[in-house]
Amino acid sequence: MANKEITIKLIKSPIGRVKRHRACVRGLGLRRMHHQVTVADTPENRGMINKIVDMLAIQES
Repeated sequence: MANKEITIKLIKSPIGRVKRHRACVRGLGLRRMHHQVTVADTPENRGMINKIVDMLAIQES
């Protein structure tokens, strides 16, 4: 995976979620609702994204 990136946006609140899911949100660098970040396409980031896929809008670039 050579320099691939994924843009993710938090579209649902982590309030009331399992502690591990909230940790994934913070680990991906998302701070608040509708916050958008670009992260590297690594297996570690993919794993966190897959845990909370229902809370995110994902755009691959």
